[in-house]
Amino acid sequence: MADSHNHDHEPGHHHEHVDATVEDHDDWARRRRKGIPTDDRLLVVACMDERIPVEDALDIELGDAQIFRNAGGKVTDDVIRSAALTTQFFDTEEIIVVNHTDCGMMSAPDDAVVDGLEAAAGGDLDDVDLDPALPDLSIGDATVADWVRMTDDIDEACAAQVRYLEEHPLVDANVHGYVYEVESGTLRHPGGRIAEEISTRVED
Repeated sequence: MADSHNHDHEPGHHHEHVDATVEDHDDWARRRRKGIPTDDRLLVVACMDERIPVEDALDIELGDAQIFRNAGGKVTDDVIRSAALTTQFFDTEEIIVVNHTDCGMMSAPDDAVVDGLEAAAGGDLDDVDLDPALPDLSIGDATVADWVRMTDDIDEACAAQVRYLEEHPLVDANVHGYVYEVESGTLRHPGGRIAEEISTRVED
């Protein structure tokens, strides 16, 4: 009588498939402990704006990259901290900065932003800890507007973020920058333009 179960593999070897699957899951769950880098050895610095589809725009999937998002996609001290750690210890080799048009960091005059923050703090920002973990640090002679870092020109801002990362002694990676045009839904190089009209900085 013919065997009703027609297997394409040798009997008794299914455990090899299961073992491989278990190892894959273990690698995924413990990749930091095992020293496994991201699949593309990539860090992405992008704006936190919910309209920016970072994964789709860069054609990446879960596991391909570490993604750091903040207001404006700015290279702040914490971006430098994260970039230094991932390039020095997690084998990250490339950093991509994604800024975008119609950014909230272009939507209000500096004075309005400072006034709003002062109102939230009860009128005085001098005693507000900008970094609660390191309260002794201060912004020195800089202003709150400098700390917030509003953007006048998104193309210049993108180029500046790339430059800050390229020139920092603790960051060792190839760095590239792109502008995502929300008007066209397309990435472009800084200095180019795809949409006929894009948003510009609100004037004081």
